[in-house]
Amino acid sequence: MNNKENNINQLLAIYFIGIGGIGMSALARYFLKRGVVVAGYDKTPSELTRRLECEGMLIHYEENINEIPYACKQQQSCLVVYTPAIPEQHQELCWFRENGFEVQKRAQVLGTLTRSHKGLCVAGTHGKTTTSTMCAHIMHQSHLDCNAFLGGISKNYGTNYILSDSDYVVIEADEFDRSFHWLTPWMTVITSTDPDHLDIYGTKEAYLESFRHYTTLIQPEGALIIHQGLEMQEAIPDSVRRYDYSLSSGDFHAENIKIANGEISFDFISPIENVPNIVLGQPVPINIENGIAAMAMAQLNGCNAEELRYGMKTYGGVDRRFDFKIKTPQLVLLSDYAHHPKEIYQSARSIRQLYQDRHITAIFQPHLYTRTRDFYLDFAEALSQLDEVILTEIYPAREEPIEGVTSQLIYDHLKPGVKRELIRKDDVISYVRSRDFDVLIILGAGDLDNMVPQLTKLLNERIKKG
Repeated sequence: MNNKENNINQLLAIYFIGIGGIGMSALARYFLKRGVVVAGYDKTPSELTRRLECEGMLIHYEENINEIPYACKQQQSCLVVYTPAIPEQHQELCWFRENGFEVQKRAQVLGTLTRSHKGLCVAGTHGKTTTSTMCAHIMHQSHLDCNAFLGGISKNYGTNYILSDSDYVVIEADEFDRSFHWLTPWMTVITSTDPDHLDIYGTKEAYLESFRHYTTLIQPEGALIIHQGLEMQEAIPDSVRRYDYSLSSGDFHAENIKIANGEISFDFISPIENVPNIVLGQPVPINIENGIAAMAMAQLNGCNAEELRYGMKTYGGVDRRFDFKIKTPQLVLLSDYAHHPKEIYQSARSIRQLYQDRHITAIFQPHLYTRTRDFYLDFAEALSQLDEVILTEIYPAREEPIEGVTSQLIYDHLKPGVKRELIRKDDVISYVRSRDFDVLIILGAGDLDNMVPQLTKLLNERIKKG
């Protein structure tokens, strides 16, 4: 970040290209709180961008240099931040570069913060949003406090960032486009390394190598907290402490797990201090492991037993992460961001544990043509844990269609006995209106979740009518 790296809090303006992304919006809020003029572009309006505008940010939705505010056209005092999902030929991005502006990826800015704070980072193919949000909540309500930049909206705080005077900053470390290589963690959790983003990495080996390199970036005297049994090989500096964790073994693990009457409790086993009777505020089975990792990092930095226990009990979850919208004896509706086969496997497994004797239906919108092409057999295997699977067309995000790659690939490989249907995303509302459901889960990282408020209203009205 050259000169601006040393003066990140002295900027007069900052411009975000892709400001509506969940990670970008957290940084935007950080700078707005510090009195900087914050503006940006995004492709489409959303509930999140509307909130950002209400908070005082200047946002437009047309790729147009004339829409860039005056304060953001001053080369010496404005930093430009963009996401890897923005195409290199984007008009505004090209204009800023051609006119000598300092242009940085979001991860580079986060990297600066990990060098000026003690960065507590959470990396992994899946589980990183929940684990980082759990850790941030534990730290924030403890005597240590923290800043945080999260990949989802915390239900405890109604936002994706926490701002404080603490030396600690909790960051979700994203492996997409090797973004996490910009970070310099004080401590990091690695939850999983199941291959993903093969459109970027090309091979599983390159993906695993990226995580290996990430471990070399941990600061001296810091710590790596890694899930047992991962295929990657870490390469931590000699002075870095190494711990492992899992559900039932490792330096950090759980014992005496109890799942009953909609509640989950367990004893947290730790080389520092065991903490009995941890109660999950969001009682989902997969959150036992996420909680173990979050508590491990918080405990290693000085959180005491009561702070761990209180933080876990009061943790409210993350929007779109096993997010219950309706929870009644007649009907359950939830939304989950799961979009990788292993995430869907864990989500399906958790919901099956909670509702063993009920009919479970998923409406799944696959995310990316390349991911569908690479993992359609794994998607089918994971979804086949459920009773019924409804598939919509693929959400393309940044990609162009690939010939022969459609949701039909997953549909055709679901196990016999699983009810299945292919529908258009635009028909989801009418489809749900015409059907009865017992337990319904909306899955995926695309834009299907935008329909969840309407689905919730529709199904709540049906419950009231009896």
